[in-house]
Amino acid sequence: MFASAWPRMTGPRMAALLGLAAAVCAGSAEAAQCGNTAAGFEAWKREFAEEARGKASPASLAALATTSYSQATISADRGQKSFRLSLDQFLAKRGGNVIVSRGRAQKQANAALFASIEQRYGVPPGPLLAIWGMETGFGAVKGNVNTLSAVATLAYDCRRSAYFTDQLYAALTLVDRGVITTSTRGAAHGEVGHTQFLPKNVLLYGTGGSLDSMPVALASTANFLKGHGWRAGAGYQPGEPNFAAIQGWNSASVYQKAIAILGQRIDGQ
Repeated sequence: MFASAWPRMTGPRMAALLGLAAAVCAGSAEAAQCGNTAAGFEAWKREFAEEARGKASPASLAALATTSYSQATISADRGQKSFRLSLDQFLAKRGGNVIVSRGRAQKQANAALFASIEQRYGVPPGPLLAIWGMETGFGAVKGNVNTLSAVATLAYDCRRSAYFTDQLYAALTLVDRGVITTSTRGAAHGEVGHTQFLPKNVLLYGTGGSLDSMPVALASTANFLKGHGWRAGAGYQPGEPNFAAIQGWNSASVYQKAIAILGQRIDGQ
């Protein structure tokens, strides 16, 4: 039945079809195979390195070879339960009142810095301070997971392999630039710095220098928001023009609303 549904093909047409099929199969064979346990990670690294030749430098691939499967990363990826809380529960769990209090103090202590950032990027202090406080407690907890291992693990892991393969290529570029090394450590998903930038966002929105520098991290965060459509002087609460830029920072609805609320309280609006 199925055979009779296809037209008979001979000569050049058949040769072309067979050639296309061979190319597709070859492409599939070259792709590094994802996995869900540590067992296949070393084989995946070798496959990925072959696939990446010509796209990544030998030095960055040598750095990739030093990575190990990060169980801490997988545990964190599977355990993001706080995003399922109500807004009030989420704010309480993340210490919303403390973020506001400390954010206001930081705003006063670094008034010149925030004025300069707002003049350049159009982003007021409130949302930047809310993000900084939410992400790392104002730099107190930036993470202690090996960054390359975290990103490589998630590129290998089947859950979001395509997304983190993109991040891995960005990380390898940052290795070449000296921004990331084999000893760089940060959050469990490969985020680095005061406001927790993923490698691709460092490439796209980093303003130069290390994101472990507070002024660089805050300027880069403002640049990210501007790059996601932030308009100077417009509101950033849900339904207002700049809320979409906050949505670009994190996909969790409860996180987005928390940043908007805390930022508004820090800005005293």
